[in-house]
Amino acid sequence: MDLSILIVNYNTCQLTVDCLRSVLASETSYTYEVIVIDNNSSDDSVETIRAEFPRVTLIANKNNTGFAKANNQGMEAAKGRYVLLLNSDTVIQKDTLQTMIAFMDEHPKVGASGCKVILPDGSLDKACKRGFPTPSASFYYAFGFSKLFPDNPRFNQYQLGHLDPDQAYPVDCLVGAFMLVRREVLETVGGLDETFFMYGEDIDWCYRIKQSGWDIHYYPKTTIVHYKGGSARRRPYKITYEFHRAMILFHRKHYRKHYNILTNCLIYMGVGLKFIMALVKSRLVRPKSVIESKESGMGVGV
Repeated sequence: MDLSILIVNYNTCQLTVDCLRSVLASETSYTYEVIVIDNNSSDDSVETIRAEFPRVTLIANKNNTGFAKANNQGMEAAKGRYVLLLNSDTVIQKDTLQTMIAFMDEHPKVGASGCKVILPDGSLDKACKRGFPTPSASFYYAFGFSKLFPDNPRFNQYQLGHLDPDQAYPVDCLVGAFMLVRREVLETVGGLDETFFMYGEDIDWCYRIKQSGWDIHYYPKTTIVHYKGGSARRRPYKITYEFHRAMILFHRKHYRKHYNILTNCLIYMGVGLKFIMALVKSRLVRPKSVIESKESGMGVGV
């Protein structure tokens, strides 16, 4: 088996169906399997996937284990020499699997790779090629220096906005929505850190992969579409909390020992302040989709 594709589903039935259809429409000479891990969805995801996709291996959890643990379950069952983390809210192209596996086969020192990820409006999902969120990179990003100086590498350490998104190059980290990982990496580094519930685990994994001596590459010769936030829309507080909690976890795990107590305290305070501001903003600004659905008398869909 060349490839094991892991898709975590949580109440995103239609998005997952669309994702699976795009995967099964792939034109590739490589063999692959698809493993869907359902995190106790309350919609009809499990029944629909079983009925429409009998070839798919379905792991139905009795509770929501989180993104990291669910993917680790999939890795334990995977038989491929490569493992692909693929979000349920993505649609791949017919050539995506062929292009990315061929790239990995040609570059044995690359432990993980990602393709170009675009949003539904055609813009780049900037998370698909990133630097590590060091304190300085996070500072320049949080306070808008990267936008003020888009061509300056110093101020664009995190999102790498100064680099051409249509060119291939090594990067620090990819996005968990599409991450192709070599089996040897799993044997060396292990799976995702389950301390992270649904944010930060991809950055942490990439950090450990690079620390182990593997290269990580961004390869934009094929693209996928990322619809983003399918399972997150129903739980805005939980998502906001986990997003900021992941920042603390990552810094504490990888950077705390490199800085003094004062610097670490300032970083934790900054994340805390950002969390409070995000909560206030979420209460003051209602998403357009929610307003429109209420005005039309319809519930918010997936």
